[in-house]
Amino acid sequence: MDNSHYRLMIADDHPLFRGALREAVVGLIEHADIVEAGAFEDMTALLDKSGDVDLILLDLSMPGMRGFSGLMFLRAQYPSVPVVVVSANNDPSVIRRCMDFGASGFIPKTLGIEQMRGAIRHVLGGGVWIPNDVDLAGGADTETAALMARLATLTPQQVRVLMMLSEGLLNKQIAYELSVSEATVKAHVSAILQKLGVDSRTQAVIAAAKIELGQWPQAAAHD
Repeated sequence: MDNSHYRLMIADDHPLFRGALREAVVGLIEHADIVEAGAFEDMTALLDKSGDVDLILLDLSMPGMRGFSGLMFLRAQYPSVPVVVVSANNDPSVIRRCMDFGASGFIPKTLGIEQMRGAIRHVLGGGVWIPNDVDLAGGADTETAALMARLATLTPQQVRVLMMLSEGLLNKQIAYELSVSEATVKAHVSAILQKLGVDSRTQAVIAAAKIELGQWPQAAAHD
């Protein structure tokens, strides 16, 4: 690529694969500033420190994330930053849902280095990249599509609260983790229930699990 300076984030909990992605980027971009994160909290801390990145390469399965929650958070918190999902799960329905949630691309972990470079080059150029053999036409059913649209209206903090509800955390535990008051957590929970059109925490967790294709395990929720 040209002499432009790019800043990228690689978010993946496997150091070896982060190294492979770094190799792909370095071989493509002469002036690349690359930061790495191995967990959701590391990723958010780095982005809070400097959210000025040109591209995020995101693994769906990192500590602190469930299913599409990391992608949902990034699209809500940093809507102008393109996110490319890099995952070992290349099921077409997973790829379709990543794109529905606003990903700029999907790179299977089985892709070769040169193909990865081509995908990254395409997205940095303003395009969208998915494997050639994936058909995005077979979208979700009407009910699931409506639920995904409702989930996409959650704020970044509401996404985090929903993630913690799915882990079975109580309000006081969520308040401690997010360094906010229990009253604030209750307000977030109420907003989540209203946006998802459900009546209880349990129903919110079940609703979120419906779109996760087995990736977001349901945990005990407390009403």
